[in-house]
Amino acid sequence: MTVRLDHTIVPAKDKIASAEFFAEVFGLTVKSGQGYFAQVQVNESLTFDFGDEPEPWGGHHYAFHVSEAEFDAIFGRVRAKGIPYGSGPHSHTDGQINTRRGGRGFYFEDPYGHLLEVMTVPETGS
Repeated sequence: MTVRLDHTIVPAKDKIASAEFFAEVFGLTVKSGQGYFAQVQVNESLTFDFGDEPEPWGGHHYAFHVSEAEFDAIFGRVRAKGIPYGSGPHSHTDGQINTRRGGRGFYFEDPYGHLLEVMTVPETGS
């Protein structure tokens, strides 16, 4: 059996607002239903489960490999919302994209300090 990540918990001050922000930027939807977590189905085998968590918790880093078309759509939504973005984890507000590994990538923060990375060429092989 192949080991696959099924879901991950994303700490948030406001789980609904965080899930809605993430879903809007990535062109996804928040799953309906009542429960402890506000879930966003990222792909057929992965959910991000946003949960109200007491602070302090440091921001986490979540990286996403996407197609060129998805990159353009996500990047367009980030720019349209006026969200600062940048070319690296320590330069995530420099207004640049990177071209590492022959692709395109950028970083931005969600409203609660999680660093989101979007890239067209995977960091970890295929």
